[in-house]
Amino acid sequence: MACSATSSAAALISSKPRAFSSNSKPFSQSLSLLNPFTGLPAPLLSRPASFSLSRASPSRKSFVVKATSELPLVGNPAPDFEAEAVFDQEFIKVKLSEYIGKKYVILFFYPLDFTFVCPTEITAFSDRYEEFEKLNTEILGVSIDSVFSHLAWVQTDRKSGGLGDLKYPLISDVTKTIAKAYGVLIPDQGIALRGLFIIDKEGIIQHSTINNLAIGRSVDETMRTLQALQYVQENPDEVCPAGWKPGEKSMKPDPRLSKDYFAAI
Repeated sequence: MACSATSSAAALISSKPRAFSSNSKPFSQSLSLLNPFTGLPAPLLSRPASFSLSRASPSRKSFVVKATSELPLVGNPAPDFEAEAVFDQEFIKVKLSEYIGKKYVILFFYPLDFTFVCPTEITAFSDRYEEFEKLNTEILGVSIDSVFSHLAWVQTDRKSGGLGDLKYPLISDVTKTIAKAYGVLIPDQGIALRGLFIIDKEGIIQHSTINNLAIGRSVDETMRTLQALQYVQENPDEVCPAGWKPGEKSMKPDPRLSKDYFAAI
């Protein structure tokens, strides 16, 4: 296992509801995982997940997949959940569906508290929180640790491997149901892979990326992908080419009109 955890308890309980709702159906799929250090395949693992195949509102039709089988999560409603979390050194409740119609959501999973790669990702997202806030986007971090472990980690100074105060909630998934629903749980280790999902205001998963345990994620690329998503949703007759950033030329998804883009590069 690439990560190990140490939990510590502290208590200050408050119920401050904070914030996707889908009538989901269970399914299972097989996943062949690699050992994070040897690169050798592990046995096939079975993992349940859930999502609804219903469409979003007509204005978002072009961004919803007509999935008739088990895959993919992308293009379908995000599995809803309600769970305890730590925010502002208090215990709160987070319900994903409360963001529908209000905000985009960056939902990311990490293996364990008090580890090594994890704090670099968590603090990097916190340090850039205001930039995501300007894009009407909330960030939610999730691991299988308890809220007591989350709280102890937040109360630990960054120079000592802690997080310090964060600008977004850390969700506790001690039952592992959220990680299972999003297909990132490693069953034989009981922890989550580094999964990241961008969920739009209609509650539809528009992007996902999953890293193995030893590989950290890029806040810059998450931001760029979010900006590209928002651009094509605001301009549904355009698409964003590779590496597109705000202010750069987009493309018309048409054999003739796309030539304008290719002629300009």
